[in-house]
Amino acid sequence: MNSLQPQREDTLPNGPAGAAILSAGIGCCVLGILAVLADASKPIAGVLTWYRPTGPLSGVSSAAILIWLASWLFLARRWTKETVSLGKILTAAFVLLALGILLTFPPFADLLQGK
Repeated sequence: MNSLQPQREDTLPNGPAGAAILSAGIGCCVLGILAVLADASKPIAGVLTWYRPTGPLSGVSSAAILIWLASWLFLARRWTKETVSLGKILTAAFVLLALGILLTFPPFADLLQGK
């Protein structure tokens, strides 16, 4: 230990912040996955049609929000007093975000579906 740097005993855990960041990435990825599934499958589109005038988009967006909130609650409770590696969490969150954006990009979604 370097004697020039004082050790702080009163540092706050960063687990709740990490939970918020990672859950946002999870929600974005789930949105992309559900959008592709609803577009590719009539039965899944039927299940995700929660409001008929909007079609499956109502269930896709609402389910993604519910999963985002549930993952945030779960991770925040689990990491309440933890100090987590924010670098790894940021990397995972950005990968999930990029995947979610890619899956909602129509040419890529059509390529996955073989259209």
